[in-house]
Amino acid sequence: MATPKVLILRAPGTNCELETAFAFELAGAQTTLLHVNRLMETPHLADDHQILCFPGGFSYGDDIAAGRILAQQLKVHLSDVVDRFRHQDRLVLGICNGFQIMMRLGIFFDDPQNMPATLTLNRQARFEDRWVHLATTASKCVFLRGISNMYLPMAHAEGRLVMRPDDAGCKFAGSGQLCLRYCAQDGVVTDDPLPFPVNPNGAEMNVAGLCDATGRIFGMMPHPERHIDPTHHPFWTRRTHQPEHGDGLAIFRNAVEYFSA
Repeated sequence: MATPKVLILRAPGTNCELETAFAFELAGAQTTLLHVNRLMETPHLADDHQILCFPGGFSYGDDIAAGRILAQQLKVHLSDVVDRFRHQDRLVLGICNGFQIMMRLGIFFDDPQNMPATLTLNRQARFEDRWVHLATTASKCVFLRGISNMYLPMAHAEGRLVMRPDDAGCKFAGSGQLCLRYCAQDGVVTDDPLPFPVNPNGAEMNVAGLCDATGRIFGMMPHPERHIDPTHHPFWTRRTHQPEHGDGLAIFRNAVEYFSA
């Protein structure tokens, strides 16, 4: 098909939309930056886009809870638009605040009214801004194809994933949807809790991102758009060999390549 188009939705407080658009464009996509008010006025503007992206930032100042207000707007005014991306052969990506928005929407789960997991305040009850090692687990996630490990920056206060302590939580933990994990520098995935700062927020099973059952809908707390060039790496001047791109670009390339396969 032709070059895929990405709808990047922003709201008051969103602040990573330009970097995210640049990353998608570098990967070969076309992008449209659209304010949520504009989309509510004219929902059909989303119809010719293959990818919906919720970028990072602090939508509506994270009032009430991170991502809560924008998620509620989407539920009330744009549920049909979200459902089309969810149920058609299209992709949805949420980064940091975008992941929080998607979690409030319940877009990852069959029953949004009975969710087996949520995102809440970091265990240390403060904002954290640091680089983290990440490992992928076997899953259907479109965005993580061919990626085993990444080193990316994270910056959030409400990124700790917790699961319900019942059968629903246990079933979700074994569903293969917990596809991105914090890990030590050796890249080994473990379900056992890792210490701070390896696991920067105390997430259960060291979860940094998850996908839906189809693998087309993916949310993550770290910021891939902040490491798309090798010079973004905090120790790039010490490297003897520079890779062509930063670790995060592969996520955006996978999204673009999904529509050319």
